[in-house]
Amino acid sequence: MRSVLSVATWRLRRIPTRQWSGYVAIVLLIGLLGGVAMGAIAGARRTQASYPVYLASTNPTDFSIFTNFGPISHSGYTPSVDAAIARLPYVEREVTTIGFDGTLSVAQHLPPGKVPGEAPPGFEGSVNGEYSTFDHVTLVRGRLAKPNRPDELEMSGGGAANMGLHLGSTLRLAFYRLSDVLSPTINAKPYRFVRLRLVGIVESSFQVVQSDDAALGSQFAVFTPALTRELSTCCAYYSYASLKLEGGTRHVSQVAAAIKRLLPGLGPAGGGQTNAGFVAEAEGTIRPEAIAYGIFGVLAALAALLVCLQLIGRTTRRAVGDARILRALGADRAMTTTDLCIGVIGAILCGTLLAVVVAVCLSPLAPIGPVRSVYPDLGFAFDWLVLGVGAAALATLLSGAAVVMALRAAPHRSEAARRQRTARGSMAARTAASMGLPPSAVTGIRSALDPGSSDDPAPVRTAAFGAVLALIVLTASVTFGASLDALVSKPSLYGWNWNYALLSGFSGAEDLPAHQLATLLDHDPSVEHWAGAYFASAMLDHRFVPVLAERPGASVFPTPLSGHPLETASDVVLAPATMAMLHKRIGDTVVASTGGRGSRTLRIVGTATMPTIGGSGSPDLQMGTGAVISSGLFPAGFLNEQHSPVAGPNAAFIVLKHGIAPSAALASLDKVERALNATPDGPVGGVVPVLRPAQIADYRTVGTTPSLLAGVLALGALGALGLTLAASVRRRRRELALLKTFGFTRWQLATSVAWQATVPAVIGIVVGIPLGVVLGRWIWTRFAQGIYVLPYPTVPVASLVVIGLGAIVFANLAAAIPSSLAARTRTSAVLRSE
Repeated sequence: MRSVLSVATWRLRRIPTRQWSGYVAIVLLIGLLGGVAMGAIAGARRTQASYPVYLASTNPTDFSIFTNFGPISHSGYTPSVDAAIARLPYVEREVTTIGFDGTLSVAQHLPPGKVPGEAPPGFEGSVNGEYSTFDHVTLVRGRLAKPNRPDELEMSGGGAANMGLHLGSTLRLAFYRLSDVLSPTINAKPYRFVRLRLVGIVESSFQVVQSDDAALGSQFAVFTPALTRELSTCCAYYSYASLKLEGGTRHVSQVAAAIKRLLPGLGPAGGGQTNAGFVAEAEGTIRPEAIAYGIFGVLAALAALLVCLQLIGRTTRRAVGDARILRALGADRAMTTTDLCIGVIGAILCGTLLAVVVAVCLSPLAPIGPVRSVYPDLGFAFDWLVLGVGAAALATLLSGAAVVMALRAAPHRSEAARRQRTARGSMAARTAASMGLPPSAVTGIRSALDPGSSDDPAPVRTAAFGAVLALIVLTASVTFGASLDALVSKPSLYGWNWNYALLSGFSGAEDLPAHQLATLLDHDPSVEHWAGAYFASAMLDHRFVPVLAERPGASVFPTPLSGHPLETASDVVLAPATMAMLHKRIGDTVVASTGGRGSRTLRIVGTATMPTIGGSGSPDLQMGTGAVISSGLFPAGFLNEQHSPVAGPNAAFIVLKHGIAPSAALASLDKVERALNATPDGPVGGVVPVLRPAQIADYRTVGTTPSLLAGVLALGALGALGLTLAASVRRRRRELALLKTFGFTRWQLATSVAWQATVPAVIGIVVGIPLGVVLGRWIWTRFAQGIYVLPYPTVPVASLVVIGLGAIVFANLAAAIPSSLAARTRTSAVLRSE
């Protein structure tokens, strides 16, 4: 051991200059590629945990429950009830939210004749800390309203956009007494008018991760405590209590039971909720993004290992000549092995430390997705689990590989390999010569494919492998990105299999007058097909399932994944997650209860990716969850929850005629909306374009982080290729000098080097691009199936052509500088030993 250590110490002090470049390359590539891998995996974990972290920063309450609802309790706010709740066991703190009737208030703000069909923003306020101390909102733009200013207002971004407001806008709101609101005829004169100025755009925890459909009915505005106090005694429409409990949610059931004993008259309207549902929904929505991020990290880790193994092997082979001299001087195998790998292992350890630093430097890029804009701390993060395990894996695997390569590169084994290389030639070079290619081309092809017979062979396999790996990484990343772009731009892939939807009032919670709707749409010149739909729920095999109810054979149907749409009233089509929950497959039957007096057996005829739509009628209808059932199986009263005098569907799905301009079609459909709103059975919610699920809407918030990481990874792989090509050209200096003595001109030398650099790039194009396409398509298909959309992998041909041409250009640029230096080198200096 003493002799081994002495050799190691001597070697570290006397590393040849030509080997330092190899060690530095190992350090840089491990640091760059390994850092990207660890940074991506740590970023995936940070992304998945982003919503709970954000929610904790808002000082959330543990439980919320309605305490007053005007139409039932005939009181919008009762201070004594809230005081009694605050004194209940396990209640640490109670804050009250007071709400006001938004429909009437907004109606006074809108222009004459405009009917507020969509759900208006919920106008709420608190006098004891809700939205400011507890469950506080996050400021997006502007500033927070001053608590003592009754003329200032905060509002969500969607609510402001829907009402045509911006920072600094003023709006005049009307407020009515609760008795006037509940009377059969509303008093023509409001109790009070209030003029408010919008000073801040805010976001609440329930809005951060949501679908476009949920956003239609979840906008809100926050009054200041000063205005809330003034209006609470006259105009409150509802109120609810938000509670901080001892032990978190441990005692929720006891507290809920005690509150319901205080408020027996509310019945189901007094149901409470915790944050568990929001957290589960948000984490489920974010999970695909985190998984994709993690997959990228795993690919980066594999690329780091493969690239670095190639570089380690090349660096080890360069030191074989020195090891042969040590063996001739009497060194044993342990000493020569130590001499071969000690410098490499030192470089590996330094590169691993650099990878940890790079991963930490990349941490501010995470989390990606919708929570990023409200995340409490976007600074540097230390995921010690990923950093520790990743660093240990890099150091252990690469150091072990370095030892194995050093053992295989022992002097007696390297001599045998050298003899084998001497006997081997390049068949491609011989073929090129037989085809009559010029000598410069034949020489370049031979240099690219034949490592030579010297002790320091040219890294031809490393160059080809590096080109293949770099192009696999680039092509897979581009294919995945193009498929993601196609998903976002093709709504039919995630269930929105029509152009527009005409919703009834309050985002599809009411009814559209059936006869007038059919008359108008059947005669609309822009409409090719349309179908009415209801948002309901049913029990399938004793499991609650949200339902989209249509008539069998409807001309407009959600995007099928397998099987076929409804053909008879005995058919049912399920979303994939619902199919898995029921443990069924196509051809099986389910027992359905649809609100009538009995049940009916339905046959599963297909699967479909459901649109995320339904408003309050079916909030859980989404891409993977739900069923399509014949509307004829539901009692009429079950589908007419709002007791409209003229019942009809909750929505109409509209397919436009081919070639109709969207602006012209939208103008035509707006006329249909106005005509329906003019009938006594209005209001109609309005015409909406695609309503994206939360997963699709959130992909737009991912930003450039994945592209940036993919670019860094590809840069590392291309950098390794460039170093390898440069080294390969440098190894050929003696051959280039001989060619000069044989009469090669500088142009012929440059042409030979260009062929030498182009051949590995072409190998990378021929092998790497197809493999990258296959890998990218496979990853995308697994990803699409995981979020229950129609798998539609997209191959960006134009981008792949650019990548291929770029690889050839990059390879020639990487070899140009060493080629120029080699061409200018004096022949006598290179051949002085001959």
